[in-house]
Amino acid sequence: MIHVGIVGSGFIGPAHVEALRRLGFVEVVALCDASLEQAQEKARQLNIPHAYGDVDALLAHPGLQVVHNCTPNFLHAQVNRQILNAGKHVFSEKPLCLTPEEARELEQLAQKAGVVHGVSFVYRQFAMVQQAASMMRDGSAGRLFSAYGGYHQDWMLLETDFNWRVDAQQGGVSRAVADIGSHWCDTIQFVTGRRIVEVIADLAIVWPTRKANVTAEATFSEHRLDAQYQDIPVTTEDAGSILFRFDDGSKGCFSVSQVSAGRKNRLHFDINASASSLSWDQENPQQLWIGKRSQANQWLSDDPSLLNRDVAGQAHFPGGHSEGWPDAFKNMMLNFYQAVEAGKMPEARERRFASFSEGANVMYIIDAIVKSHQQRRWVSVEQ
Repeated sequence: MIHVGIVGSGFIGPAHVEALRRLGFVEVVALCDASLEQAQEKARQLNIPHAYGDVDALLAHPGLQVVHNCTPNFLHAQVNRQILNAGKHVFSEKPLCLTPEEARELEQLAQKAGVVHGVSFVYRQFAMVQQAASMMRDGSAGRLFSAYGGYHQDWMLLETDFNWRVDAQQGGVSRAVADIGSHWCDTIQFVTGRRIVEVIADLAIVWPTRKANVTAEATFSEHRLDAQYQDIPVTTEDAGSILFRFDDGSKGCFSVSQVSAGRKNRLHFDINASASSLSWDQENPQQLWIGKRSQANQWLSDDPSLLNRDVAGQAHFPGGHSEGWPDAFKNMMLNFYQAVEAGKMPEARERRFASFSEGANVMYIIDAIVKSHQQRRWVSVEQ
């Protein structure tokens, strides 16, 4: 069994624990949180045998091989740095960090440490996203022309919607772009095999002041009727529109929004290529639309027998059996831990999970988008 520690037990930490337990050859042996008491309580709830209130203490746990960083954004760089310096394999929630400078440092530390390193970009792990990527790789979709899409949610729709992500000190100078636009950028680059190299952006804050509950609420939680609020100025974007250029000269655009009523978690893309178009929507994740000019369009389902051979293993049940976000999360963990078992990072062309290098690349895109909005011009992405 591979022994794993988790740092952070908020919304995403338990999702990591659940996915790891589904693998069968990985055991979560320790949990670390902001205080020992908090860690002990969460470890009891999740049936994890050991609890720590300090990251260094967790890293010293006997036999620990891998650590997952599930902390709030402002702690990502610091905790990732500690894990790498301890020589442990590391899997980080996104974003990798908050600044391009931290991204460069962590990418170099990961390569120097010689450990397996991954970033939690889960949407590339859906079977139908893998199928679209396979069709782009093998040329059956043709030459890339353009890509469009977006990522829309509604959990920040109300003036009283507030959590730590709104605070630039904790979540970073970008919110919607960094939080969900990062997922879209990673997904579209994975599917097309191209890199976004230039952007022009227009971002928006729809609530310049939000009413924060003085008793902090968890992400996606319901509001209490007896809540007390205080006004907090907002400097991070609720929504935005971005034009971009790929490294092969093809172009596209996408939008992000956390204030789109009724859109719970809609990441979607349309890829236009010379032989066909490919369209996928995370709120209908088991189908890939394939558009044709001179023959009938096609809806392809995630029946393993219908998928390209190199991705059929990413769909785990017969056609017609529901698979969704938790299954994609499990795919991500399986792909990462196969590399841990091998003891080294796979070659880029064979790797299905996002590395620290790809996590750093997305940080450079976010930085360029923020600069473009501030400067009102096209900005090149650091390469």
